[in-house]
Amino acid sequence: MTHDNEQFFKYTRMTVHQFEKLHNLVRARLTKSSNRRPLSLEHRLVVTIFYLAHGGSMQLTAWSFYVSKSTVSVIIRETCQVIWDVLSKIYLQPPTTEIWENKAMEFNQRWNLPNCIGAMDGKHIMIQCPKKSGSQYFNYKKTFSIILMAICDANYSFTLADVGPFGSQSDGGVFKESAFGQAMDNNELRIPCDKSLPGTDTSFPYFVAADEAFPLKRYIMRPYPGIKLTQKQQIFNYRLSRARRVVENTFGILVSRWRIFRTNIIAEVGTIERIVCATLCLHNFLKNEDSIAQPSYCPENYVGTYDRDGNVISGEWRKNYESQMHDLGRTGSNRSASSVVNLRNTLADYLVSTEGEVEWQYSHVNRGKF
Repeated sequence: MTHDNEQFFKYTRMTVHQFEKLHNLVRARLTKSSNRRPLSLEHRLVVTIFYLAHGGSMQLTAWSFYVSKSTVSVIIRETCQVIWDVLSKIYLQPPTTEIWENKAMEFNQRWNLPNCIGAMDGKHIMIQCPKKSGSQYFNYKKTFSIILMAICDANYSFTLADVGPFGSQSDGGVFKESAFGQAMDNNELRIPCDKSLPGTDTSFPYFVAADEAFPLKRYIMRPYPGIKLTQKQQIFNYRLSRARRVVENTFGILVSRWRIFRTNIIAEVGTIERIVCATLCLHNFLKNEDSIAQPSYCPENYVGTYDRDGNVISGEWRKNYESQMHDLGRTGSNRSASSVVNLRNTLADYLVSTEGEVEWQYSHVNRGKF
């Protein structure tokens, strides 16, 4: 199969070169000593990648590789842990202040939103009801789940992620209780100090772009609520939505490439958490290793883009998208401090000013009004 690059990619979601690099990275941690002859490193890695890439049950994977289901279960649990331990230190490290500044610069260059360090969203990951768990994982969709929350950068890579809260936990408490929600509240993420909006002397904090499910905070910008909005508010919502589509595309790529997320994951909760963490790292690894000249994991037409008039052009990942990731409900209160509301108004003012406007925003929000 390694002689057929196209089939190898369909099988593993990576090129032969990328697989060899991944194998070299995890080799030391996957090496085993045993009285019995263990399965080779390559064999165990391929079993895990196949399971993540194509989904289905561990029993089906066991039949595909002529090994027992219990063996597959152990292989997947151990290999996913190794992938996380090794790759997270390289491809999912908490950013430094300098890296946050670079991510904000990329967001402004690509998505015309200054001081934005990322786009944030949360998902319910559907699982089989864990044994003796009662209603702990039973969510508002009347299914069982754990929760994944993530921040993505302008290039569709995950920057921060938090995996594991019970699906039954009220969405209103999810962000507040999440690891990076608390880290943000406590100013522990090394986010840079306030910086002037481009072309002005107006100081403004760095922030993440989020949808209406998240609370409005000094470091989170969410849309104006309601229907009867002023033109300025509509433009703010439109410009914010352009940035927020980055995280939608990132989750879309993840689910399209790693089809384990297309069905309820059948495994112990601890193993499921390892599976999710491993796929996040593999996503970042492959995005980073994609050939600039000829990307394979995420080609140019794979993600949604905008034309010159600001219209959305859907990405190819939507054709292969069938997700068991459900959106979160409201993760916080709508009631915000007046100082935070004023911050949002300040950014909205900037986006319609000479320094912050883009030529196509007015035609976009006024479309259909005449």
